Amino acid sequence: MPRSHRRRPDPARDDSFGRFVSGFKRTEVKHGAEWVVQPVSEQRSQKEYTCPGCGRVIEVGTAHLVAWRADGVLGDAADLAARRHWHVHCWKVF
Repeated sequence: MPRSHRRRPDPARDDSFGRFVSGFKRTEVKHGAEWVVQPVSEQRSQKEYTCPGCGRVIEVGTAHLVAWRADGVLGDAADLAARRHWHVHCWKVF
């Protein structure tokens, strides 16, 4: 039987990447609620989003932030599903 020459995913490599990406996350408190905030670079911004702060579009290739509640009562999965993309300035004045 011939061998497959495909590379199999390396779980250790995926885990280290996840830890690397999560290192940029930070927690902030705004209006009495705890939020997880993660920056998105220009290179990783590949879709348009509507900023909840100003209602304007965040264009493709624009650095911005993703924020979600860290202290929600419905659990982490629901909080992550409710995440929103913000302009950096809009998040600062929120």
